[in-house]
Amino acid sequence: MTVEIVTESTPELVEAMGRLIPQLSRSAPALTAEQCASLVAQPGVHLFVFRPERGAEGARPILGMLTLATFTIPTGLRAWVEDVVVDAGARGQGAGLALVKAAVAHAQTLGARTVDLTSRPSREAANRLYRRAGFEPRETNVYRFSGK
Repeated sequence: MTVEIVTESTPELVEAMGRLIPQLSRSAPALTAEQCASLVAQPGVHLFVFRPERGAEGARPILGMLTLATFTIPTGLRAWVEDVVVDAGARGQGAGLALVKAAVAHAQTLGARTVDLTSRPSREAANRLYRRAGFEPRETNVYRFSGK
């Protein structure tokens, strides 16, 4: 299995996003080719994809993804993990852990002081994954302003 950082949008990436985003969120629409290109081109946004070992036909489809957002604030470079998703048929085989570990390692090479993420308590498997990857719960409140 391999984890790669995507540096340009391709039809394969657009197709994978179309398959993976609905598994991540019921309300988020799939990205268009233009939106994929814009996402990948953003400075400070690093898109990681997971591919399995080469199959019988040589195919290595994208079966998972993770977004690492990095930004500098007065106290240093920070990193935030978002939109972690592994295709339902590939879950439980190490893809999620490989994605998270690759993102953390990349954030560290960039000099990030911290790497944060949030996960709903109902996502029990995801929360176990994040703990296995070395994340610890923080005693904090998360607030959201929805503009309504």
